[in-house]
Amino acid sequence: MKKNFLILLFFLLSACVGSSSGGLFGTGVSIALDPRTLGTQIDDSIMQKNLVARLALTEKKYLIKISVKVLDGRIFLGGKVDKAEEKLVITKMAWETKGTRSVKNNIYIKQKFSFKNTAIDVLITAQLRTALILNKNVKAANFNIDTINKKTYIFGIANNKDEKKEIIQEAKQIVDLKELVTSILMVSDLSRQRE
Repeated sequence: MKKNFLILLFFLLSACVGSSSGGLFGTGVSIALDPRTLGTQIDDSIMQKNLVARLALTEKKYLIKISVKVLDGRIFLGGKVDKAEEKLVITKMAWETKGTRSVKNNIYIKQKFSFKNTAIDVLITAQLRTALILNKNVKAANFNIDTINKKTYIFGIANNKDEKKEIIQEAKQIVDLKELVTSILMVSDLSRQRE
């Protein structure tokens, strides 16, 4: 069992950064659409895989329950844990990751989830994702959307303030959405930009 876990961990850490099969913003995203420089993309990918590996070595369940995204050295955490202490340990590990500029922790302490609530969360995410794809003023591939208990989190990089406003406007149109938390960076905020 331990051997299989180590093999899986090796494949996670040795995945090709330049492939377009599984980018930071989801499957099939091309690195050409990303406004970060290739060097920043590689640095972010290394940071992300490093933190995921350390979390998995601490507790295997974190591989499934915790989502980690890194944008320009900024770490975004999401998911659910059983105890408040776990949230603190994960936050500490994120800050200890080499190159970390900031940590945004959106990890929830586990509550009882019903099938109905989960279905509504999936529907909210799907509606917003579709709205962003159909909006010609938004590059939907640059954004990741997660919904937990009708609270939607959007992570990504906007090309300008108008694109950010469009995303927020689209989210406000979703009927069941209770709260919107945006972690949208501007291209101008990146430490290094694609030329």
